[in-house]
Amino acid sequence: MTDVQELLLSRIRDVADYPEPGVIFKDITPLLADPAAFTTLTDALAAVGTRQGATKVVGLEARGFILGAPVAVRAGLGFIPVRKAGKLPGATLRQAYDLEYGSAEIEVHAEDLAVGDRVLVVDDVLATGGTAEASIELVRRAGAEVAGVAVLMELGFLGGRARLEPALAGAPLESLLTI
Repeated sequence: MTDVQELLLSRIRDVADYPEPGVIFKDITPLLADPAAFTTLTDALAAVGTRQGATKVVGLEARGFILGAPVAVRAGLGFIPVRKAGKLPGATLRQAYDLEYGSAEIEVHAEDLAVGDRVLVVDDVLATGGTAEASIELVRRAGAEVAGVAVLMELGFLGGRARLEPALAGAPLESLLTI
């Protein structure tokens, strides 16, 4: 394990039985509250964007906003929020995806992404991969290219990486931590 990984992992708190019994929630708020850890995280994710030649960063609601915006600033890129359906004014592109119990929709402003953009999708956690897969589809429907997906942590036991592989179509998926 690298020093960066050790620092990040040391600032993630396990919360037992949240949001329901038997689940161990990975709370990143202690990491965000520590300026050195948050800066290290921002720098690591920005390096992914630079390495992949991204021109914009997409952050997924809601913690992807917290991580994606400073990553975009650090890398000198534009930031585009991907929101839950109905939260953005104006013309949007919308994408439905399946959840464990039901479905949801996300959207992005249609004019924020265009042909020629290379987009890094940023989020805090890759779990089952549904939201990331839907965001990849949105980016491509807007005419932009997916430069890659970068997450703080991947919950490997949930199989999100395997689900995302076809949607990635060769674009890299980088996780700073795999749990």
